[in-house]
Amino acid sequence: MASLAEVRVEEAEPMENESQARPEELRLLEALLFASSEPLDTATLAKRMPEGVDVKAALEQLQADYASRGVNLVRVANKWTFRTAGDLAWLMTRESTETRRLSRAAIEVLAIIAYHQPVTRAEIEEIRGVVTSKGTLDVLLETGWIKPRGRRKTPGRPLTFGTTEEFLSQFTLEQLGDLPGLEELKGTGLLDSRLPTGFSVPTPSDDPALREDEDPLEPGDDLDLALAPAVEPESPPDGGNEGGGEGGTEE
Repeated sequence: MASLAEVRVEEAEPMENESQARPEELRLLEALLFASSEPLDTATLAKRMPEGVDVKAALEQLQADYASRGVNLVRVANKWTFRTAGDLAWLMTRESTETRRLSRAAIEVLAIIAYHQPVTRAEIEEIRGVVTSKGTLDVLLETGWIKPRGRRKTPGRPLTFGTTEEFLSQFTLEQLGDLPGLEELKGTGLLDSRLPTGFSVPTPSDDPALREDEDPLEPGDDLDLALAPAVEPESPPDGGNEGGGEGGTEE
C-alpha cells in the first residue's frame, strides 16, 4: 500500500505537467514575438494563440528558456519583446566620427575664451563688439572644449568660462602656452598686418585655480547650461558699438 507521501507526489505530478506549455505553443509564441516590430502585450498575444493556452505561463516558460541565450525575452512597460542579452550589448555598439563645422561666431568665441580665460559672456561681447547668443556658447559646451570655471565677483555674479583638456587634445596642444602668438597669427594670415598701435595677443594661462575675482561654482549652476535648441539671432550690445569693435550681428 502506497504511503501518504507517495500518493501526494503522484497527485502533484499531473498538475505540474498541465501547467507546462506544449512545444508547439511555445513555437507559435516565439514566432509572434520575433515577427513583431514592437513589444506585444499579453492580450494581443492571446488573440493570436490557440484557444485555451495559458499565455502568461507560456511567456514565463519561454523567458526561462531564453535566459542563458544571446537574446532574452524581456518585459517592457507590460509588453513582451526579445532584446540582446545585457552582457552582450557591447557587440551592438557602433562608433562613428561626426564632422561638424563651427560657425564663424563660435570660432571667434572659442578663440576669445582660449586667450582671455577666465572670461564672462559680457567680456566676450565687449571684445567682439556684438551680443553673443546663448546658442553659440551651448555649441561649444556641447563639444566639451569649454567649461564654466566659476562666478565673477561682480554684480549678477556671471559665469566665467575656460577651455578643457578636450580642447588641448582636439588641437594637439600640450598646454595653452602653445597657442600661436601675435607674429605667428600674422604669418598665417589670420590677422591683418595693419593692426592698430598697441594691439597685442594675451598669453593664456594653464592655471586651473580660481582667480581672486572668481567664486567657485555652486550646486545647481549646471541648470544654467542647458543646451539651446537653436542659435538665437544676435545684435550689437546695448544697441551700439562696445569695446572698439565694428558692431553688428553674428554671422
